[in-house]
Amino acid sequence: MEVTYDKDNKERVPFEHYFAEYQNADPQEISARTGILYNSGDGYFQVKFLGEEYRVGFPDFTIAPAVSDTGSNDSHYFPLMEISAARTLVIRFLLEGCKAESTGKFLTYREVPWGEVYYRQFNGRCMMRLAYSYGNRLDAFRQSMETLGAQAIKAGDAGYEIEVFDGYFIRFQLWGGDEEFPPSSQILFSDNFAAAFHAEDLVVACDVIISAMKAV
Repeated sequence: MEVTYDKDNKERVPFEHYFAEYQNADPQEISARTGILYNSGDGYFQVKFLGEEYRVGFPDFTIAPAVSDTGSNDSHYFPLMEISAARTLVIRFLLEGCKAESTGKFLTYREVPWGEVYYRQFNGRCMMRLAYSYGNRLDAFRQSMETLGAQAIKAGDAGYEIEVFDGYFIRFQLWGGDEEFPPSSQILFSDNFAAAFHAEDLVVACDVIISAMKAV
């Protein structure tokens, strides 16, 4: 499988490293740990990512959309097929993540373990990017989030909650700018993220979502 890399991926271990680990992993152990269904007969995991179902092959990590009830996926956008960082996030979750329940509480990035260390990167790549991409285009923000299957919430001038993996939710909140104040944003994570993801992964997750928003 050919994978392209973004120029800002220097701090992350290359995809090939995770791919080698994945090929030598135990798919039944992955399924038990993550709660993701593994079809041993056909050799794939049934992965739900950003609202879409995929069949992720094992051990070759081929990716294909799951067939919809209508047999057509023409109206859907599949970020896992389009964004290389999304594939890295998924393979890392399969190798290192776990199924964890949320208490219903949401955390700021600073509140997750090591969030303070990576906050500058998160603020630039995610919060400022979100604010300056959509803070003066709230209707475009709403349309993009709804196209990705996010649910509107009462927060800021516009807010949405999106499910990344089953049971893992991120909230995007926007305040529009005016002549006196620039646009601003807040991004919150369901508290089970802390049990299954590193702080760097949350930067990637938000980066992927914003890239997907711009693509739809």
